[in-house]
Amino acid sequence: MFVKTNETKVIRDVIHNYIHVDYQVIWDCINTREFQRLRRIHQLGASFQVYPSAEHSRFTHSLGVYEIVRRMLNEVEDLKKSLTEEEQIIVLLAALLHDLGHGPFSHAFEVISGQNHEEMTYQIILGDSEIFEILSSCHQELPKKIVQVLNHEYSNELLSQLISSQLDADRMDYLLRDAYFTGTRYGDFDFERILRTMKAKDSKLVIKESGVHAVEDYIMSRYHMYWQVYYHPVSRSFEAMVSLLFKRMKAVYEIQPKYLREAGMFLPYLQKEKVCNQDHYLLDESSCQYGFHLLSRGEDKILKDLAERLLKRDLFEYTESLSDKSEILSKLEKKQYDARYYYFEDQVRQQVYQPYHDDTPIWILSKQEEIKELSTISNIVQAITNSEEKIEDKIYFPKEIL
Repeated sequence: MFVKTNETKVIRDVIHNYIHVDYQVIWDCINTREFQRLRRIHQLGASFQVYPSAEHSRFTHSLGVYEIVRRMLNEVEDLKKSLTEEEQIIVLLAALLHDLGHGPFSHAFEVISGQNHEEMTYQIILGDSEIFEILSSCHQELPKKIVQVLNHEYSNELLSQLISSQLDADRMDYLLRDAYFTGTRYGDFDFERILRTMKAKDSKLVIKESGVHAVEDYIMSRYHMYWQVYYHPVSRSFEAMVSLLFKRMKAVYEIQPKYLREAGMFLPYLQKEKVCNQDHYLLDESSCQYGFHLLSRGEDKILKDLAERLLKRDLFEYTESLSDKSEILSKLEKKQYDARYYYFEDQVRQQVYQPYHDDTPIWILSKQEEIKELSTISNIVQAITNSEEKIEDKIYFPKEIL
């Protein structure tokens, strides 16, 4: 059923050295237009506004997640033995395709479109797309099974754990990749040690107790990357302004749709509650940036101003105190700024490891061959688990009102 390529295909990668592809269905999926679109979506959303070298894409990250899963299957002997060839191909494809649904500027666009990237990913895999044609021509049930893995509905939960758990290929690749391309070192951890101490036991992905220190390092890497990179207030300012721009576009479209006649790439997201695969394919960050240029020359003064600010990186200032709200709103009014489009409240929160919360916890195989949850083994992780959730509130506004 699964045809191998005539020779192993290799793709050079700065993190994993080589990406190896041995199955034709995987190679064909890489070359679809839906997967190639990920070249035009930044992996780190707006973080390139802070870290200029963070120009890497969802395309390279998706290949990296695939490669980590491939190495897991090849190097964790009991894992490979516990899965059939079909299950191995299914989980490799799920790793490769897990981010197909991302819109421009990453997670910021989910608020704008009202459709999260997971739902869009499922829609592309199951619907009218080149991806669906390739998968279904290989096996009629293959698209459905891939979505089941991504949605934690597949009969063998072990497959989902490889891609979506608190120690998974997705997180491990983006930490290593994002640390490299931002020029930081917060995300570095001993991936090779984790892989070496990984096992499959009782339908669980586990780490031998000798690998606990490497896992602790991974947990701390996640913590620092979130607060130093992913939640950086300058990149959040860019995302806030994109949200305000789309909010204004929706308002203008209801009153003066002719003002948006040239920015046709945005119209499906103003007209429809749910966009089709074709509309999603056409809107990437390149077309968004071109749309901003068109709006900057348009007739609506607010759209023109916000678009120009985004293009010039004239980003909003911020304060960390919500008690300043009334004062800021008063200053906006005096300067004749419409607060609906020049004021944004933002809250970020994170508890780096939460056993038994939303994701599968990290399981440790003790020296006595007992499976235990990580925080019962590690004092460091237990302290993190018992600590209060870190929350930060910020208000964003034009800096010239100060």
